[in-house]
Amino acid sequence: MKIGVMGATGPAGKGLAARLASVGHEVIAGSRDPARGEAAVAELRERWGARVDGLKGGSNADAAAGGELVVLAVPWDGAADTARAHTEALAGKVVVAMANGLAKEGREFHPILPDEGSISVAVQVAVPDSRVVAAFHLVPAAAFGALDDTMESDVIAVGDDDDARAAVLGLIAGIPELRAFDGGSLANAVGLEAFAAVLLTINLRHRGKAALHLLGVDGHGPDEERG
Repeated sequence: MKIGVMGATGPAGKGLAARLASVGHEVIAGSRDPARGEAAVAELRERWGARVDGLKGGSNADAAAGGELVVLAVPWDGAADTARAHTEALAGKVVVAMANGLAKEGREFHPILPDEGSISVAVQVAVPDSRVVAAFHLVPAAAFGALDDTMESDVIAVGDDDDARAAVLGLIAGIPELRAFDGGSLANAVGLEAFAAVLLTINLRHRGKAALHLLGVDGHGPDEERG
């Protein structure tokens, strides 16, 4: 698949771009400044060599226009505005929203949710002609880019469009050791975004790197269809 990653110079975006390229996708790593996108790709190629041959640097506009599926990996407070700025290029496409609004208060994190109920829903409102799917909220940013390490996590995807949600579930399941789960409609994104604050608080207080694991249920297979 040809995937655009908007905001690929941040920790999560850069790491996810590298991980997706490492499993065979063609990835456009975008940034507001195209030079920063190119620099991020150069850094990843220097580190990982042929494992990320599918990476190409560019602008956020390049990522939005060139990707069959587009990941919105910009900071949470600019996610909706960034999507809105590329409405035309994103029309009809699957857009993956992965931002968590968080505020650190002492030794814990609190969720920040917009009037729409979640950042993911706010993105859908900003680009009504796109098919927004929320995913990857509970995966530590550093885990994406550590290509020598196995990603041991379960990832829940939620979205209102069945085909779009199935496409993202397949994308997740195509990354070795990640398990993908169908969490229903986009209204449930509020649960993912809010729980991110709980998970980070646990990691902070217990000095760990906990990830989400679901028991008693099998994940979505890479070639499985859902409707």
